[in-house]
Amino acid sequence: MMWFRRLLTRLSPRRFVRADAAVAAVEFALILPVLVTLYFGTIEGSALYSADRRVATIAGTIGDLVARVKTSVPAATLTDYFQASAQIIKPYSSTGLTQVVTFLTVNSSGVATVTWSRAFNGGTARTTGATYSLTAVPQLRTLATGSFIVMAEVRYPYRPVYGMVIPQTINLFHVEYFLPRFGKTISIT
Repeated sequence: MMWFRRLLTRLSPRRFVRADAAVAAVEFALILPVLVTLYFGTIEGSALYSADRRVATIAGTIGDLVARVKTSVPAATLTDYFQASAQIIKPYSSTGLTQVVTFLTVNSSGVATVTWSRAFNGGTARTTGATYSLTAVPQLRTLATGSFIVMAEVRYPYRPVYGMVIPQTINLFHVEYFLPRFGKTISIT
């Protein structure tokens, strides 16, 4: 019976009210996992955002460079453009970075067909003569009716820095559309 009294004395509410030294340790133990998750989540989220912006920049840069050409772009120059984009993606690895540039001709009805398409690093070029739907970008279809469009597509498998908060690979994808600067067809030589 004596042990029971000692247990009741130890579990007395008055004793816990006076013992506030351990409260900080308990609060810290409860909040630590949240803080660690928030810390690593911020790092991984900002790295993901940075990689996504770099992929968008690559698509914009490649498409813009091709759209600036007057009449024809040498295939070697286009390959140089593709290879230079590996510098834009740094400090991330360029492994898995695929790029496709497609030149579309839009007829007077607003139907786009592939004039030519070139891929790099495992990308899939579009089939020449195939139609391309511009329903996702109706304003572009209106602007380009009876004209041409340069389309740049970039895919990149982003692998998280730590993989603690974002555990799997995220496939980033961006498409950019440009009207040729000189309003004429651009060919590949």
